[in-house]
Amino acid sequence: MTRKRRRLYLVLGGVGVLGVFAALVLYALSDNINVFYSPTELRADKVPDGVRVRIGGLVENGSLVREGDGKTIEFRVTDGKTAVDVDYSGVIPDLFREGQGVMVEGKLARNGTFMAESVLAKHDEKYMPPEVAAALKKTGHWQETAAPVAVGTK
Repeated sequence: MTRKRRRLYLVLGGVGVLGVFAALVLYALSDNINVFYSPTELRADKVPDGVRVRIGGLVENGSLVREGDGKTIEFRVTDGKTAVDVDYSGVIPDLFREGQGVMVEGKLARNGTFMAESVLAKHDEKYMPPEVAAALKKTGHWQETAAPVAVGTK
């Protein structure tokens, strides 16, 4: 075997090993990918049971029900077209309330209820997660706010 051929086999073997390594890393990371859906997309795409996803929209007015234990809540997330029932047990953010933007992470149950594992409320009146804002713009329910005023300038 010539030096040239040996070098070619070495390079091809190295590329093969790197390819296998990259495939294994991508496979391992695929379980940690959380796909974002609006409520309308969630219903249309028929997400398989048990797949962890994120949904976002507004907490529907009049839908918030708190259970007696103080930690379990039920509410509906809407994008203006479709609403999804959400069950959550845990500590909710202080900014969480009806009519506000929210992003919920969890799994869709067989009965169509979204079983939330975490609830993220919007940061302040001007912040909206980019995915939620895009979904609301798509359905025509996005409301532009005035530009923030600089404080302390003359």
